[in-house]
Amino acid sequence: MTTIIKVGGLEFTVRTAGPESGSVVLCLHGFPQTSYAYRQQMAVLAEMGFRVVAPDQRGYSPGARFPDVSDYTVNFLVGDVIALADQLNADRFHLVGHDWGGAVSWLVAAAHPERLKSLSILSRPHPLAFARAMQETETQAHRSRHHKAFLESDTEQRLLEDDARLLRSVYGTDVPKETIDAYVGVLGERAALTAALNWYRAAQGDLGRASETFRQGLKQIAVPTLYVWGDDDATVGPEAAQWTADYISGPYSFEVLKGIGHFSTDQAPENVARLLLAHISKFE
Repeated sequence: MTTIIKVGGLEFTVRTAGPESGSVVLCLHGFPQTSYAYRQQMAVLAEMGFRVVAPDQRGYSPGARFPDVSDYTVNFLVGDVIALADQLNADRFHLVGHDWGGAVSWLVAAAHPERLKSLSILSRPHPLAFARAMQETETQAHRSRHHKAFLESDTEQRLLEDDARLLRSVYGTDVPKETIDAYVGVLGERAALTAALNWYRAAQGDLGRASETFRQGLKQIAVPTLYVWGDDDATVGPEAAQWTADYISGPYSFEVLKGIGHFSTDQAPENVARLLLAHISKFE
């Protein structure tokens, strides 16, 4: 079911599944996807009695869209997660994040560990492991070259021209066409795409300016954590994935999806659902 959750003056478009009495599982998507990315995992978790909520995040939801890059800094992104959880009356909840949603989820775990029952991350390595890989390996900067490209002022035009040919190519060949159509149905709108790209533009140096709470909390994540990485992920190399363990002090599981790329919820939906359910159930 799709509905609207109002948080302050913002309106987030969200997908929900499962009984309202169930423990909340909040699922955060990345770029260039939407809450639609979790549709198959939501069904599995809901069937087991969880209340699963997947928002279209800041800028992706028309009612939570801002024109200024400064409105997409990490303090706002993390604040949205906590505000949504508060609106759901979830004093403690399970958090799942993929890609940019994973980056935000790491920060939520660093700043608000008391709010989380469990943390599940897809693709996106721990921020300090990622930064280390950027500095110490020869390949991670190349894998992440799109970050810099997305800062260019003509990015939207290039991604959307010729029926969004370049944007569609980002998903690769393993994501079904109808799924790509669903994502492009949202991000094919220039205002939505600009908002999504503003996450990258706002991120330049943003973590370095973030609060001491983020920086200290990131050094050792105490929340029970599952990290799922596909060994064919073109954006995250093995070093960043493996080094993530160095920054976890709580219970930790690292699962490798053989032959799976970046968009694991679409490419390996059943495996991802199984891993999420096992991890979340363990810490319920």
